[in-house]
Amino acid sequence: MGALRIQRTKEIINKTDLAILVISLEEFSHDYKDFALELEWCKSLKSKSIPVVGVLNKIDLAASKEDIIEKLSLLEDIFQIQFVSISAEEKLNLKALKSSIIKLTPENFNSSNLVGDIIKSGSKVLLVAPQDIQAPKGRLILPQVQVLRDLLDNKAIPVTVTLDNLDMALELLNYKPDLVITDSQVFKIVHSKINEETPLTSFSIIMARSKGDLAEFVRGAKTIRSLKAGDKILIAEACTHHQLKGDIAREKLPTLLKSIEENIIVDNYSGKDFPENLNQYKLVIQCGSCMFNRAEVMSRIESCKEKGVPITNFGVAIAEINGILDRVIKPFHI
Repeated sequence: MGALRIQRTKEIINKTDLAILVISLEEFSHDYKDFALELEWCKSLKSKSIPVVGVLNKIDLAASKEDIIEKLSLLEDIFQIQFVSISAEEKLNLKALKSSIIKLTPENFNSSNLVGDIIKSGSKVLLVAPQDIQAPKGRLILPQVQVLRDLLDNKAIPVTVTLDNLDMALELLNYKPDLVITDSQVFKIVHSKINEETPLTSFSIIMARSKGDLAEFVRGAKTIRSLKAGDKILIAEACTHHQLKGDIAREKLPTLLKSIEENIIVDNYSGKDFPENLNQYKLVIQCGSCMFNRAEVMSRIESCKEKGVPITNFGVAIAEINGILDRVIKPFHI
């Protein structure tokens, strides 16, 4: 059970935005060796650039105020992080703990801006949302819902249509929407129907910027043209679902990739599963990750960078294959 708990904790680290390291005063020791496990976890967190708040708990058991100060000083020397002293039982100094958490919280933690920074109040935004085969009947998929909500929150005027009503919507907007956001799977069709001057991107690319590193994904996509026979590609999805006919990860995207090089090998992973032996792959393609937080996506990006394996995402890859990548990232000034 101990090994399983450690492995589970390691998996949790990959989606952690901030960690709290708690040392109990009653278990405190001046022997550095007694903190070997805590030091190992702290080192692991720091290696992933995860901020760590140190906590000395149960100070109500301390012999004196000087005793607390001495132990805090020693802990900060050992771990090289700032510690705050509290008593969870007596609710002592909890305000200081909250302040430390707020202070170390990553800047992008509360950022929910998807497109608000590239539009203005009153911008006319056309959303092309064909019915996704994986979505429940009568529902939009999560990225579409999130983008629509963000547009409304930023006082834009969104118009959402299915692909068959695209021409009618363009006519309604006098062929001059301020931005068009489409499902990546119909990039080619939408690109052909709108003016070159009209900004175009996709839900997947918006998620790539919000959840990951769009510039890194663009660099990864550029390797698609150099794929050779026998190269292995990893396609990773954040969620798990039953495979249906026309599935983007298992049918459409592999077919598009094989239009570049027919004899590539495609592996599919879904959910939390992600291989450690990334060296076998020439490219990793991650989905939009609407079911992951940013820390999880960045963890995968960092894992790929450590192994020297390019990584991109669905929308960016599809845009590159269709020859329109430069156009669809232009709204973000990459």
